[in-house]
Amino acid sequence: MNFNIITLGCKVNQYESQAMREDMLKNGFLLSDDRDRADITIVNSCTVTSVSDAKNRKILNRVRRENPDGIVILTGCMPQAFPEESENFSNCDIVLGNAKRAELVPSIYKFLEEKQKFVHITEHIGKGEKYENLSVSSLGEHTRAFIKIEDGCNRFCSYCIIPYARGPLRSRSLESIRTETQRLISAGFKEIVLIGIHLGCYGKENPDGPTLYDAVKTVLDVPGVQRLRLGSLESVEVEPRLLTLMQEDARFCRHLHLPLQSGCDKTLQAMH
Repeated sequence: MNFNIITLGCKVNQYESQAMREDMLKNGFLLSDDRDRADITIVNSCTVTSVSDAKNRKILNRVRRENPDGIVILTGCMPQAFPEESENFSNCDIVLGNAKRAELVPSIYKFLEEKQKFVHITEHIGKGEKYENLSVSSLGEHTRAFIKIEDGCNRFCSYCIIPYARGPLRSRSLESIRTETQRLISAGFKEIVLIGIHLGCYGKENPDGPTLYDAVKTVLDVPGVQRLRLGSLESVEVEPRLLTLMQEDARFCRHLHLPLQSGCDKTLQAMH
């Protein structure tokens, strides 16, 4: 059987789609040449705004309309954030939450055997949920590779759905980061980009755990790494020693993406 993956949203979603793609290929499925006629279509959704949700539904409707006999799988942030809204899943055969991507291939075999809709969502990803240790061998780039090192967020800003869609803060181990970095460098990649849902809080779920500085040092200590970049950070999360390391090691690119939420204290307070 062949398959396609449609990815909406951020670099983290793109990373996770690549991990699912590699998992499918490893299990004998083939990547389809025809996007609209695949036996299996996986939609990795985004739910940051209502526009994102509308786009998810539009794509699901199109996929079902153009390929009525295919298997349609919905995963990502939308089903995780709104597990009770079953109308969003009406065109889907399989629905997987953000903590259940490892169930992708088993759920396909289960559906083929039972021919019954399969929904597997942990309604509220709890604090005890472990980091989902995905890995990839590429991400559509020739020299640059992305490594997801963190998932979830504990901030619960008043305007943001992400903590509900992604669950609490969960960080990847330094050993796992080192192993994937080594594998990607061995595959010929020159530049590593560390990404996450709330990257600046890497390791902070454990008071005695590592920090983003430690993750950066772990990558830079791998022989063959020529450049390192970071995904988006809040300005208050940039440690002084991170800037010192940036000054001392030319491989750590002197570029930070710092989103400006607002310059007004009243607005920031309302935003929590």
